Amino acid sequence: MTTKRTIEMEDRHMPAFFKKIPVSIERGEGVTVWDEEGNRFLDFTAGWGVTCLGHAHPVITRALLEQSGKILQGPMAGATYSPERARLLSLLVSILPPNLTRIFFSNSGAESNDAAIKLARKVTGRPDIASALQGFHGRMTSTAATLVRATRPEQPTALTPGNRFVPYGDIAALDAALDDQVAAVLLEPIQSEGGVRIPPDSYLGEVSRLCRANGSLLIIDEVTTGFCRTGPMFAIDPLKIDVDFLTMAKGIAGGFPFGAFALSEEVAARLEHGDHGGTYCGNPVGCAVAHAVIACLIGSNISANVKEMGVLALKQMEKWRQTWPDAVVDVRGRGLLLAVEFRDEGIASRINGDCFSRGLLIRQTLGSIIRIFPALNIRREEMEGGLAILEKAIGNAVTAS
Repeated sequence: MTTKRTIEMEDRHMPAFFKKIPVSIERGEGVTVWDEEGNRFLDFTAGWGVTCLGHAHPVITRALLEQSGKILQGPMAGATYSPERARLLSLLVSILPPNLTRIFFSNSGAESNDAAIKLARKVTGRPDIASALQGFHGRMTSTAATLVRATRPEQPTALTPGNRFVPYGDIAALDAALDDQVAAVLLEPIQSEGGVRIPPDSYLGEVSRLCRANGSLLIIDEVTTGFCRTGPMFAIDPLKIDVDFLTMAKGIAGGFPFGAFALSEEVAARLEHGDHGGTYCGNPVGCAVAHAVIACLIGSNISANVKEMGVLALKQMEKWRQTWPDAVVDVRGRGLLLAVEFRDEGIASRINGDCFSRGLLIRQTLGSIIRIFPALNIRREEMEGGLAILEKAIGNAVTAS
């Protein structure tokens, strides 16, 4: 195949759900990828945050090869036991918040959030879910219903019954939204797709307090922020708060489609056979890969690299804000979940296009924001190289505007 032929085939036969860039990626290694003609790109998106160890990492390749040679799927799926699943459960329990001792597996973050919403409604007997404006929890019916974009307030999901929306970080607004009909509050510890929005330090602790007082459950969505993306294993780790559900995916298996949700003993005790399930949930291959990835994150002390590279990047990004104050509105982030917000969408689009032409893949979101979230094991020279390309593109865009 050639890039031209690949693009023609996909455009002819796939629904136009994505606005795609004209590149066909054939292979990758670390933070570098190549298209079908051999052109090289630096990937600062990590496949939308999933390739936490970079592309084609040997621990993932080895786990896939070894486990696929044993068994791909149990004979009765989740109705039989699996040594790979048990190994992964043991490892996860050792790194999760102490009160989250029950875990079920899924195939994606959207599935994990969908299950948490459904089960919270079952456990509480209440119908409503409270979530934040600009939050993102997946594209399934129930999770899409928790999505309201400030840029698209007219979208149908905003009208779905059973969902309440409050500004992110606003405790007073959440307090006013809670009553005896709210089953759960669903929040990200840092809004990722919503523009890398970081709440006040006290926010989630106050949310937990309000949930307890109201009899509502707290669902924390760590699909993007989990597995060292912001530094610690989970973004809520330093907060020491009790949550009822914690949802996971993306970095859990380094790019293999896999997810999970953890819940407390108190919540699990109120669930029954048949309340949830899934054919591929906790399949041996996914479990083997996830175990290999998490063990590598721990054994390689990836958290330290994330913190170091995050500090390096934010220091450089702050210089951009000072150099081009009329164009760069804000720079923010934690660990390797970073964002640069520009004055308008036009500038961000020019920067995005210029970076692509120079071999850097970045993610433009909400029009005027560019997210930077590369593999967690990115090396200093790779980070500095990518930031240099982005800096050049910003300078060119400002000059042209």
